[in-house]
Amino acid sequence: MHISRRKTRQITVGTVKVGGDAPVSVQSMCSTDTRDVAATIEQIRQLETAGCEIIRVAVPDEEAAKALPKIKAAMTVPLIADIHFDHRLALQSVEIVDCVRINPGNIGAWWKVEEVIKAVNERGIPLRVGVNGGSLERHLLDKYGWPSPEALAESALNAVHSLEDVGFTNMKVSLKASDVHHAIDAYWLFAHQSDYPLHIGITEAGTAMTGAVKSSIGLGYLLSQGIGDTLRVSLAADPVEEVKVGFEILKSLELRHRGINVIACPTCGRVEIDVVRMANELEKKLGHIKTPLNVSVLGCVVNGIGEGKEADIGIAGGEGKGILFKKGKLVRKVPMEELMDTLIQEVEQLAKEKEAEGSGEAIAHASEEGWEPLEPQSDQPSTLGKEIPVLSNKR
Repeated sequence: MHISRRKTRQITVGTVKVGGDAPVSVQSMCSTDTRDVAATIEQIRQLETAGCEIIRVAVPDEEAAKALPKIKAAMTVPLIADIHFDHRLALQSVEIVDCVRINPGNIGAWWKVEEVIKAVNERGIPLRVGVNGGSLERHLLDKYGWPSPEALAESALNAVHSLEDVGFTNMKVSLKASDVHHAIDAYWLFAHQSDYPLHIGITEAGTAMTGAVKSSIGLGYLLSQGIGDTLRVSLAADPVEEVKVGFEILKSLELRHRGINVIACPTCGRVEIDVVRMANELEKKLGHIKTPLNVSVLGCVVNGIGEGKEADIGIAGGEGKGILFKKGKLVRKVPMEELMDTLIQEVEQLAKEKEAEGSGEAIAHASEEGWEPLEPQSDQPSTLGKEIPVLSNKR
């Protein structure tokens, strides 16, 4: 499957390129109180270990802003300050962070935005224009009657054009809603009228399971249409889970290749090993590996090799015995009590070998080559089958 991604402008968030021909990056946001420096740094380290490429923290007050230097000093990935209501917090944060997120619906008078623009320009860092269904401008709510996809898109376009009017273009844009259909349509409307990079997400998606499903459907659809340059999976759960789900979405679409991809049979009455336990244990114990590897855990010795022939390495077990195979070929038989440990050792060794060959994260998928631009077209239908409206280009 080849996905032709929407060709966008490229910005730089710290050490991470966003947009253009850069891979879709995975973000998350700390759930800790930013004023608690120790707890925030600990969570950031967990996120970094999970592969998170950009991390955002809330800056609700001056005390949180003052905590940013210590937090930033302990990080290895870019830091974004999330600002609402008080533009002065953005002005404080801009001296430390790699990007500032503001919401045009609640930041206040335009002169406040201009002060933020001047500050980020002087520092040479980008701005994230974050539009949210829960905090749209009053005149747009009056115009549309509710936070419709058109209202979200118009809010974002108004902000973008207003920023362009003062010469600012170093930005990415998000248009988040908790309803999957509304979020998809809002991003689609904007994507066909602007070439700025998009941060995609379904806001307030829900618990670990519900949120993962909603995000997979919403973000998966957008990404399959070539829309999205960086993403966050918003879950009412440990932020580390957001990162895991984000990478799994990208891996399932073959947009990114990172870490272990476990191929496990769904189990049936013929299975005589605990496939569920072994697959979960495998993901947990091999979570530190960044090298892309397909690993199979299958419950049937007879069909195991055939079913796992696409895997780099795998095991199959049953009736008191197990086998280890690589690329569909039997390597050796292994006693059942040694099967899991043997697989873990073999995977770690295979990962080291691939890293030595210069693969690892440097492996680029074909979808990152030869992208075709998605040109804005006013007559192209949105996901709801209606024509794309000509939206206002001024605040």
